[in-house]
Amino acid sequence: MATALRFNNAALRPVLSSVRSPAKTIAFNGLRCYSSAKTQTLKESLAEKLPGEIEKIKKLRNGYGSKVVGEVTLDQVYGGARGIKSLVWEGSVLDSEEGIRFRGKTIPECQKLLPKAPGGEEPLPEGLFWLLLTGEVPSEQQVRELSAEWAARSDVPKFIEELIDRCPNDLHPMAQFSLAVTALEHESAFAKAYAKGMPKSEYWSHTFEDSMDLIAKLPTIAARIYRNVYKDGKVPAVQKDKDYAYNFANQLGFSENKDFIELMRLYLTIHTDHEGGNVSAHTTHLVGSALSSPMLSLSAGLNGLAGPLHGLANQEVLNWLQKMKKQIGSDLGDKAITDYLWSTLKSGQVVPGYGHAVLRKTDPRYVSQREFALRHLPDDPMFKLVSQVYKIAPGVLTEHGKTKNPFPNVDAHSGVLLQYYGLTEASFYTVLFGVSRAIGVLPQLIIDRAVGAPIERPKSFSTEAWAKLVGATL
Repeated sequence: MATALRFNNAALRPVLSSVRSPAKTIAFNGLRCYSSAKTQTLKESLAEKLPGEIEKIKKLRNGYGSKVVGEVTLDQVYGGARGIKSLVWEGSVLDSEEGIRFRGKTIPECQKLLPKAPGGEEPLPEGLFWLLLTGEVPSEQQVRELSAEWAARSDVPKFIEELIDRCPNDLHPMAQFSLAVTALEHESAFAKAYAKGMPKSEYWSHTFEDSMDLIAKLPTIAARIYRNVYKDGKVPAVQKDKDYAYNFANQLGFSENKDFIELMRLYLTIHTDHEGGNVSAHTTHLVGSALSSPMLSLSAGLNGLAGPLHGLANQEVLNWLQKMKKQIGSDLGDKAITDYLWSTLKSGQVVPGYGHAVLRKTDPRYVSQREFALRHLPDDPMFKLVSQVYKIAPGVLTEHGKTKNPFPNVDAHSGVLLQYYGLTEASFYTVLFGVSRAIGVLPQLIIDRAVGAPIERPKSFSTEAWAKLVGATL
């Protein structure tokens, strides 16, 4: 590890010298970005920070590498590695009481500090990507230029369009999305450079280029799937002077509704990242640790996100709420909601959207969506139902006694907001989540390559070996 870090440090000097040169021109797969002393590009900002970050990790390991940071119980081993401290994830940390912090900043702080679109109220996901990658809040100009760069990189290869168009409409949108992302491996700068032979010091740069291209293309890919499966198959072109979320909303067919565009900005921002241990983040990291390209790594993460215990949960919440509404009708009284909650629990089901592996309070991502709804759709019947469930469910779940966290998570709210604005196709919701999650997991992949993170390879034991280890007789 130390050798790799020294090597990376030295190899960054040519990159840093180009950062300090105001007139330097950098090529990005055909797009030429002219940097200046006034406004650094994202890649320049990252390159400038990397030597210090590499040195920080080296110093930490050299001084404290043998220090024990936790213990593992047998329950954790058989409980899905729940709570085991074993991953490095720079972008976010999840506190059980406080919720998520992106590079030390809460969601309300991000909403206040990150740049917005002209006249907009919600932060732009471009700004959060910058924050996750560098730890710094970008300027408005830097975010505008990043928006322009993503728009310039957004063209999808013709064979990917044809691949999507050939998919049967009854193939789940998430499967189509993963398929298209996997096929983008054909365009991977990292895979091509690795095949030719490149020094480790260049890994992060090619990973950065792939990640930028991938994020830029995801909305167009997702929109093509949406328009093929549910609409007329026609996808509007990316508007090069607009931000990422605006273009995504426009390609989906919702550009006429300014509030929906703001919702997309919020949605894409708050769904990006939630520590490194969740399935989609960890899977992307794990596959990436084998030096798979960002395309293959993200596709693996998307396949995990598609599961009902992860990203599919928001669809399940909406289905549950709709069934409740159908049964209780307009009666949103406390008794009607309480009775329905108990009927769900007594049938052996969980209340979807409530509880979390780490959180022990209401998810701040839920709160941010609730505040959006209070501003924009306070009288919507489904929002009123969500509010009533929020009022009553924690007490019922506490009385039930089998839920460690009786409060709502992000999934308890997002589907109702999307449905209100006309995006009613719940089977597509996980694809929206996937577009957002890419913005959160790919920065860590870039950082992993920059600091020379090794392949992940934990030790496993059989049940008999574990029994012997703890002195048990089976």
